[in-house]
Amino acid sequence: MTSWSGLNTAYFTEDKDDHIYNALVKSIVEHQLLPGNKLPEEALAQAFSVSRTGIRRVLQRLAAVQLVTLLPKRGAHVTSPDADESRDVFTTRKILECANLPQVVAHCQSTHIAALKKLLEEEKLAHESRNGPAAIRLSAAFHVQLQAISGNKVLTEAVSQLTLRSSLAIAVWGAPWQQGCRCTDHDVLLDLLKNRDAKGLADSMAHHFDHIVASLRFESHQDCAPDFMQLFAADAVKADKEAL
Repeated sequence: MTSWSGLNTAYFTEDKDDHIYNALVKSIVEHQLLPGNKLPEEALAQAFSVSRTGIRRVLQRLAAVQLVTLLPKRGAHVTSPDADESRDVFTTRKILECANLPQVVAHCQSTHIAALKKLLEEEKLAHESRNGPAAIRLSAAFHVQLQAISGNKVLTEAVSQLTLRSSLAIAVWGAPWQQGCRCTDHDVLLDLLKNRDAKGLADSMAHHFDHIVASLRFESHQDCAPDFMQLFAADAVKADKEAL
């Protein structure tokens, strides 16, 4: 199955729990559910037409990948990373992604360039049309697919998981208009990859992450309660059909 970031992964299978998990991950990383939002079992169970037990299983899985925080007597909330954790997430991504770029360059073929170019064109269209959720998803997918060229599945999966947490950090600390990465940065990265300039690519990637962190505003944010029935109406119908 294809994950929210556009890669074929083993994260999601075909049962109803997985469809709910996928829908919640997508809504969190695309900033439809914001850090700090409460995730009440009863409201989610009604939205997806499932039992609270099923919702509880999904919330536990989301907690395992640090997208949700479970607190005794307070229930589940979308994780709200503090400033230090947010910086650490981007620092870790910078270390992993930059270190792997020589392998990316070594394994890169024309088909990889074409796929990244297509992805970048879609990202630009999302920004131009002010489609925030798509811009965030495509921005993350660019980074994940770039690293996937190396063939290192373990590192690619780690980067994929870190992009989820990056989205949370941007939701908490980013400016209201901030939607993923700057397309112009990705243009530069793609050009350097075409030229097989491993050093230039690593330097530009490091600068790219430095810019993202510098753009974050480490101030408090306000919570806004989501409408679960409206948010997941289409996903609930889809899950019901596929469960038949």
